[in-house]
Amino acid sequence: MSNWFSIEGKIALVTGGSRGIGEMIAAGFLQHGAKVYISSRKAEVCDATAEKLQTEFGGTCISLPADLSKVDGVSELVAALKQRESKLDILINNAGTSWGAEFSEFPEFGWDKVMDTNVKGVFFLTQQCLPLLKVAGRADDPARVVNIGSVDGIRTPKFENYSYAASKAAVHHLTRQLAARLVKKHVNVNAIAPGPFPTWMLSTGVGFGGQVEGADWAKVGERNPSGRVGTLEDICGTTIYLCSRAGAFTVGTTITCDGGSIACS
Repeated sequence: MSNWFSIEGKIALVTGGSRGIGEMIAAGFLQHGAKVYISSRKAEVCDATAEKLQTEFGGTCISLPADLSKVDGVSELVAALKQRESKLDILINNAGTSWGAEFSEFPEFGWDKVMDTNVKGVFFLTQQCLPLLKVAGRADDPARVVNIGSVDGIRTPKFENYSYAASKAAVHHLTRQLAARLVKKHVNVNAIAPGPFPTWMLSTGVGFGGQVEGADWAKVGERNPSGRVGTLEDICGTTIYLCSRAGAFTVGTTITCDGGSIACS
């Protein structure tokens, strides 16, 4: 049965992999035998995380910094990946940003920054990675694309994060559209909508000021139906299912990983 969920030997690219959910997924992939490339906008942070993950979990973790809010940045990342690999088994579109402001004061910059990173970046990176994905994909074992959405793209958010919520709803719908187009090319596209996880982004929203280590995540978890926030095992387990043989027949869906927040909303 373990072979059904194996990603051993797969080549994966995880965007936004220097912290938060992206770092968790990269760590889980390394633990289960995948070769992992991580990307984020700040080169020094991306390099440090890749070194840390490789030291802690073994395997191969390579840093490919890029600004995915710009098509030029997407092209630079794909060019760097093509210099190293002839195929790509797994693409995790996790890079994202948010902006919070009252409705009457919400700025155009905050809208454009979020949409460019969270939606445009997902589309154009998938588009430009398609040749590598097609090489890896087979009918019985397709290449995989997993887009990281959010429960805020499904429910009415508690925060005034207008562009973020709209962008994640767009990611969920884009997932279905890409899945319908790419499934016949042996590339499966799905999405995950996470709930509360101990990340820098959520820390800024709940008043921890960006603090992750040492923050009172138990207090945040008390507000969730399951009584806790998510863990590495939660997000990695869902992602590995979608990227392994077990998930090879799952196409175009958005799976919540939220401890019941949508079911109880």
